[in-house]
Amino acid sequence: MGRLWDKGYELDALVEEFTVGNDYILDFRLIPADVMGSLAHAVMLESAGLLTPGQLQALRGGLMRILDEHEAGDFTIARGDEDGHTAIENRLGELAGDAGKRIHLGRSRNDQVLTAMRIWMRDVIFHVVETGGRTVGDLLDFAERFRDVPMPGRTHMQPAMPSTAGLWAGGFAEALLDDLRGIAGLYSYFDQCPLGSGAGYGVPLPLDRELTASLLGFSRVQVNVTYGGLSRGKFESRLLEALDQVGVTLSKLAADLILFSLPEFGWFSLPEGLCTGSSIMPQKRNPDALELIRGKAALLGSWAAGVKGVIRSLPSGYNRDYQETKEPTMRGADTLLGMLEVAGLSIRELRVNEGRLRGAFDEGIFATDAAVELAAGGMSFRDAYREVAARSGKGGGSSEGRRPSAVSFAAAGSGGGGERGEDGVPDGRVRDKDEASYGFGAPLEAAAEAAGGMAKATAEAAGGIAEATAEAAAKRTALGSPGNPRFDIARGGLEGLVDENAVRAGGGGAAFEALAGREVVIFTR
Repeated sequence: MGRLWDKGYELDALVEEFTVGNDYILDFRLIPADVMGSLAHAVMLESAGLLTPGQLQALRGGLMRILDEHEAGDFTIARGDEDGHTAIENRLGELAGDAGKRIHLGRSRNDQVLTAMRIWMRDVIFHVVETGGRTVGDLLDFAERFRDVPMPGRTHMQPAMPSTAGLWAGGFAEALLDDLRGIAGLYSYFDQCPLGSGAGYGVPLPLDRELTASLLGFSRVQVNVTYGGLSRGKFESRLLEALDQVGVTLSKLAADLILFSLPEFGWFSLPEGLCTGSSIMPQKRNPDALELIRGKAALLGSWAAGVKGVIRSLPSGYNRDYQETKEPTMRGADTLLGMLEVAGLSIRELRVNEGRLRGAFDEGIFATDAAVELAAGGMSFRDAYREVAARSGKGGGSSEGRRPSAVSFAAAGSGGGGERGEDGVPDGRVRDKDEASYGFGAPLEAAAEAAGGMAKATAEAAGGIAEATAEAAAKRTALGSPGNPRFDIARGGLEGLVDENAVRAGGGGAAFEALAGREVVIFTR
C-alpha cells in the first residue's frame, strides 16, 4: 500500500532519505508496543460499533501474526514504509484484507507513536529498577562483608578521617537506591494513556479512551488531547534525566574504583577478567570498562539535554522535530542498563587489599576525633581544633595522649603495608635480577632487610589501626553521622522498591497477556 499519506505524487529521493533517517530501524524495537496499541484500539472500535466482530477477529489474527513474525525476526520495515506504523498497517492489509484498512480509524500516527513510546518507556522503568536493584544489592553485600575493614576517608583527595570499606560501599548503595527511587517515581507520571488524542485535537467519534487505557495497563487517560502532543519529548527527557542521575552515581563509583586500584594506592584490585590489555605494553591491565562507565555517563547527560533542546522552542501541535527524540531515549536506556550490569560485576569481583588500606593510615587521620574528644571534655571546639592542629606537626594528636590519635602509625605511613611477594618485596616494584636491585638503586640485601622491618612495624601498627578505627566508628551515632553504618535500613528500602516494581511490571504484563492471549515482551536489547 505504500506510505499512509500517499496522495499520488513522487517524493524526492533525497528528501525521503533525509526525513526518514534511521527512524524505520528504530521502530523495529517498538513493534510489540505498537501491535498492542493497535489491538486495544481495534477492540475499542468494535465496542463502539465502528468495527464488526468479524473485522475485529481478522485484525486480531493479523496483529498476532505480525507479533509472531517480529519475534521470529521475519517482520521487516522498509525505508519506503517510513516507520513501523506504516509497516504494520501494510502487513495488516495483506493479512486481514479490507479490515486492515479500517485500523487507522479514529487515530493518527501521532498518538500511535506516543502510545508505543509510552508503553516502551514504562517497561524501561521496570527493567532499570530491576537491574539497578541487583547492583544496589551487590554494593550492600560488599558493604556488609567489609564493614569493619579500615579505609581512610578522603576530602580534597587528601587523607581526612577514619572510615571503612563498608561505609564507602554503603554510601554508594544508598545513593544508587535513591536514584532508582527517582526512576520508579516516574511511573505515576507515565501511567496515562495518550491513545485517542489523534493529531492533538481529538476526533469526531465516540471513542472510549478509558477502555483502551485499561486494556493497555494504564490507570488513567491523558485527558487533554492537546497535552498528548505537547508531552512528546517531555516524557522522554524526564526519563533521560532520571537515567542520567543513575549515571552520575555510577561514574563517581567508577572513578573511585579506578583511583583506588592504581598501583600507587593498591586498596582494591580488579581481576584480570575485568581488564583489557595494551597492544604495546605487555604489563598493562587497563580498567577500560570502568573508564567507559565514566564516558557513557557523560553521554547520558548530553542526550537528556539534547532532547530538551529539540523540543524547547517548538510551537504546539506536531512537528517533525519530535522524531529526533526517539533515538537518544533508546540509546540512554540501553547504555544505562549496560553500565549497571558492569558496575555490579565489578563490585562482585573486586578484591580488597586490607594490608594496603591499613598502611594508608597515619596518625593525622584521627586529628578530628582528637579535637572532638577534647571538646566533649569541656574545651571549646575551636580551642581544641587549634591545639590538635598545633600538635599534629609534632607527632601528637591528643593533648593527653589518648586514643584514637595517640596510636603511632609512623611506621605504616613510611611505606609499609600492602601486598607483598614471597620475598617480602612490595608488589609493583621492578626486580632487576642482573644488578640484584629493585630498580630503585637499593642493594638487594639492604632492601630485603628494610622490607622486613617495615613489614614488622606495619603488622604491629595494624592492630592499633583496627582498634582505633573501630573505636572512632563506635563513637559516631547510627543515623546522625558517617560512622557505625546501618545497612539494614537500605536493605529494607531496596526490598520495598523491588517488590513495588515487580507488582507494577506484573500488572502491565497481565494486561497485555489478557489482551493478546499470551505473554508479550515489550522491551528487549
